[in-house]
Amino acid sequence: MANNDDYVLKVSNLSLKLQNQKILDNVSFKLKRGTTLAVVGPNAAGKTMLFKTLLNLVPYSGQVEWAKGVKIGYVPQNIAVDDIPISVKDFLSFKNQVSVENSLSPVRLSNKSVADKTLGLLSGGQLRRVLIAWALADNPNVLLFDEPTTGVDHDSEEPIFITLDELKRKNNITILLITHDVHIVREYSDYLLALNRCVTFFGKSKEIMNPSIQKIIYGETVCAGTPDEET
Repeated sequence: MANNDDYVLKVSNLSLKLQNQKILDNVSFKLKRGTTLAVVGPNAAGKTMLFKTLLNLVPYSGQVEWAKGVKIGYVPQNIAVDDIPISVKDFLSFKNQVSVENSLSPVRLSNKSVADKTLGLLSGGQLRRVLIAWALADNPNVLLFDEPTTGVDHDSEEPIFITLDELKRKNNITILLITHDVHIVREYSDYLLALNRCVTFFGKSKEIMNPSIQKIIYGETVCAGTPDEET
């Protein structure tokens, strides 16, 4: 049985309406420190809006309780950088007091290869890694990633998740990520939260391979609620 100190986040009866449309309905779950939670579900299921409520960016009803002392880093799904004439070095210097080399090293980028490039000239994989470096600049103990491999070529996708997993283990970081990839859920997360405006499943990530669970997650909206047992 886990005690309260084990949890970095507790969400209770979270609901969200925008323009009289229900976006999230009675969402509840708990997340242990130092684990990775994968958030899955169909398009327009409320996944990104869940992150915005966790960051207190939109009004909601219910309760979002972060553990004391939590510092959050966030990488959104889409950032328009093509028209921003700023180099990687200057971008990171806005937030980080350490050297660019030390900023890029944890995300496996070479200072020489990208520091002087403008953000718009980076490949998809390079840009996502620079954004991760940006999110890490304040030494957060929680990281939120909305589709970490958006715009990344297939061969570069898994190395990004390997990097995130290494950062989690090395720094005891708790990670929440939105993904559509069953392989990523199975290999790089501990817990799975399936949304379709409501919670359709919450439990161990390995359950994603259960055909009956897949039917719940990817089928029609089924408000199954949240299990009572501790995870």
